Amino acid sequence: MSQGNNKDTGALILSLLITLGLIGGGLWFFGRQFFAGKDPSSANQAPDGQLAGQTTGQSTGQSTTPPNPDLSVSQVDTSEPNPQVLAIDGSVTLVALIKQFQIAYSQVNPALPTTYGVPDGKPNGSNQGIQNLLNNEVVMAVSSRPISGSELQAGLQAVPFARDAIAIVVGINNPFQGSLTLAQLKQMYQGQITNWSQVGGSDRPIKVINRPAASGTGSFFKDVVLLGEAFAPEGPNFMTLPRDETTPMLKALEDNGIGYTTVAQAVNQQTVRVLSIEGISPTDQTALKAGSYPLSRVVYLVVRQKTSPAVKQFIDLVLSAQGQQTVQRVGFLPLK
Repeated sequence: MSQGNNKDTGALILSLLITLGLIGGGLWFFGRQFFAGKDPSSANQAPDGQLAGQTTGQSTGQSTTPPNPDLSVSQVDTSEPNPQVLAIDGSVTLVALIKQFQIAYSQVNPALPTTYGVPDGKPNGSNQGIQNLLNNEVVMAVSSRPISGSELQAGLQAVPFARDAIAIVVGINNPFQGSLTLAQLKQMYQGQITNWSQVGGSDRPIKVINRPAASGTGSFFKDVVLLGEAFAPEGPNFMTLPRDETTPMLKALEDNGIGYTTVAQAVNQQTVRVLSIEGISPTDQTALKAGSYPLSRVVYLVVRQKTSPAVKQFIDLVLSAQGQQTVQRVGFLPLK
């Protein structure tokens, strides 16, 4: 073979090798890009210090803690020492349920006393309870609203443990027998509907009863019913309770008032009647489970991202089969 042919053959082989090398390198590169992050062991893992199913809410500034019945608390950091007293504060509307959890906890950890409400054993509402947690006055808060983005950034985390619904109530002797729409309810609490005749009732003024700013139930009501807008100003027919207490509100209804509380606190009352909203009653368990009742919500235990083994023990009890049975027995909906 001539020298020229040898040079041509060598150049051809070298060109072929370079081409194959480029193809192989491209396959290796794109293969890495495709399979990057596909490690099954990393699937569904939350960032450090964050519970599974929880997002930071940095983009909106609002709470984005979702109602997640499969939430795991395995990532709770229990490096803090146990307190001498398991001090809790928060939602007034969940008093009966938390009392049951306190009794159950005293059986599994009799050496550690629990309290609910500071400083006098009376809970101060969800908003103040969370503030007391931030101030290190308690080690846990019970909230009937999700935590906000700023609260999450401040080192708090929320663990959902039950479902609840808000009942709109009137006195048992109130002549109004109809259903209300969310729009009508909004207009009542903003002072635009002031007489029962405007919603199909008798000609009598409406006495609107509201919960104080510390109330998580009030915050939920404002967000869902008023769409974050302001309540009507105080006046002869609009009163805001000085404390977040249900019994005084129920007594104040008389025969022309309207108020709101949890279904669990309303259903066994002999002096009030629960109204349907958008034609759906909050006592309809099927509607609550399906999420079709418009004033349903999830309730939470709120703790610091660094807490103690004793606090986690309380959370584990609440989320256990026994704890979820207690949730149902008291009149709330379990998450599991």
